[in-house]
Amino acid sequence: MGKWTQSVTAKVLGIGVLALLMTIPLLQVRELVGERQQLREGAIAQIAQGWGGQQVLGGPVLVVPTLRQVAPDGQAAPRWQAGSESVLADALKLDVAMAVETRSYGIYAAPVFVATVKLGAQFRAQDIAQYRRASNAMWQGGKAELRLPVGDLRGLQEVTELRINGQPARFESSADRLGSWPNVVVPIDLDALGEQPIDVQIGLKLAGTEALQLLPLARSTDVTIRAPWRDPSFVGAALPLARSIDGHGFSAHWHLLDLNRSYGQHWSDDDNMQPALQASTFGVQLYQPVDVYQRNVRAGKYGLLFIAMTFVAFFLFEVLKRLRVHPVQYLLVGAALATFYVVLLALSEQIGFGPAYALAAAAVAVLVGGYAMAVLRARRAGLLLGGVLGLIYAMLYGLIAAEQYALLIGALVLLAMVALMMYLTRRIDWYAYVTTSSEPTEPPAAIMERS
Repeated sequence: MGKWTQSVTAKVLGIGVLALLMTIPLLQVRELVGERQQLREGAIAQIAQGWGGQQVLGGPVLVVPTLRQVAPDGQAAPRWQAGSESVLADALKLDVAMAVETRSYGIYAAPVFVATVKLGAQFRAQDIAQYRRASNAMWQGGKAELRLPVGDLRGLQEVTELRINGQPARFESSADRLGSWPNVVVPIDLDALGEQPIDVQIGLKLAGTEALQLLPLARSTDVTIRAPWRDPSFVGAALPLARSIDGHGFSAHWHLLDLNRSYGQHWSDDDNMQPALQASTFGVQLYQPVDVYQRNVRAGKYGLLFIAMTFVAFFLFEVLKRLRVHPVQYLLVGAALATFYVVLLALSEQIGFGPAYALAAAAVAVLVGGYAMAVLRARRAGLLLGGVLGLIYAMLYGLIAAEQYALLIGALVLLAMVALMMYLTRRIDWYAYVTTSSEPTEPPAAIMERS
């Protein structure tokens, strides 16, 4: 048993156990990345608190109060039950120009915008008359409202224009909601309008943070958005029919029909419309391509692999040079490799991911290479190990940068590394005893199997 514990195989198994122990600090680093990401999200929430959060904007919806006669069981006399019915516009057109800037809270930053919106909506008189006749409730047309859903009313900076059939009007606040979104409302007297269509023209300025989404609340919805932001991410239920992206910003155009969504032009308050409305949103997110936390997470996923590869390199030097490396020395090397991810996270928040990665990788490669010179008592071996570590970090950066091909590249690199280790260890006698260079033993070739 004592001889077996001194064998090369036992040494390999011990190194494997040490590598697994290094998962503990790696997991702690991953939790630290999550905590820093939560701090960033909290900072963005603080920015949105005073500016406006991710915005959702819809077209005006005609909401008509109703009275319906109901006869509950066990009661002879019927009673009147209040409700409402909603009618969407026939056509909706939005022209949105976004002015974008970056706001900071501490070390964290987020893109914010002010959207200048020109909105036009038309309600057909035929649609209103049709839904009124088809209703099994009595419409109270004199108390109707036009409701405009806005995701975060804190961002509604100014209403520059509001005209109904050419006549000026004013929005009022309301406790009513469309789905999950608050509204601003303007009263409209359908009884006084008679058999007339309704034309609504709205101009407003809407502030928000990171994203602007729209609701297709019309039979035909036409939207144009433009902004001086070079990295837009088009999100939601519909992608733009046409888009243009260059160094100055982007412009995108959507055109949606009522056939493209899962709800109709008319519904009552008894219908649960929130899921369907939520699923129909579309728009743009001001994407930040340098997401340091996402890249730190991706780097950490390869942590155990590269710690194991560095341990293997130490082991090969130990066996082929007939040296002895203590398990504590392996642990110190592993601690240096784990520290890389902490340094990377701290620096990337300050100077960006690319420069932070270069500095952290260089520092750890020099640290481990210098330590290897002392442990292995060979300057050339230390330089070689530092160079190998630098190459490993270069490969890791390539994996992080190649988002769509990371799995393919990682699989090929792993296969190549396994093949290289098999080649380098093909002559090692795994039953041989580990000895030091000071002991009178056979030369290195004697502990290898002869092919």
